[in-house]
Amino acid sequence: MKLYPFNALLARMKYIARWGLMRSARTESLCEHTADTAILAHTLCAVSHTIFGTNVRAETVAVAALYHDASEILTGDMPTPVKYKSEPLRAAYKAVEADAAHTLGALLPEPVRGAMAGYLSGDLLTEKEKQLLKAADRLSALIKCVEEENSGNREFAGARRQQTDALAAMHCPEADYFIEHMLPCYNWTLDELSAGEGQSPACDS
Repeated sequence: MKLYPFNALLARMKYIARWGLMRSARTESLCEHTADTAILAHTLCAVSHTIFGTNVRAETVAVAALYHDASEILTGDMPTPVKYKSEPLRAAYKAVEADAAHTLGALLPEPVRGAMAGYLSGDLLTEKEKQLLKAADRLSALIKCVEEENSGNREFAGARRQQTDALAAMHCPEADYFIEHMLPCYNWTLDELSAGEGQSPACDS
């Protein structure tokens, strides 16, 4: 009987810690980041479709988000300053990611591989959908920075500026909408969040 370890290997995402070069108040796992990114991607797609009138597939993007960092099971989490230090490094890491995605796909039953390949590589997404997924990925990182700073950890101040600048450079109206109308709520207390829309003093800032 042939066995296929694809899902068992992806279950190891919970053991991979992000932000390896940073001192964190709370460790974030790759599994946690993946789930957060999928939720954010789905929200951005809903904003895109209902507010900006675009034709995007929210469920498809959300599922692709669940696999967007799956290659890090094999490559580990490469620190952003290293990954993007130069164009040759960026290109080399992209090639490593593509190879890792192909390797992961080979761990599935052969009849399933074709259906999963587009999710592992992201190739089944349109350019707009890819932008929304990337924006969700960056928003997840930005939210982590906000949470760390709210806990009194100044280590993430530079990363917060970097992610904010990167999101602005994307010229993604859905991300801009999220930053204006939703991101401030991450500064609220539980009581303020439970009060509902517009009830927190934080909205006045």
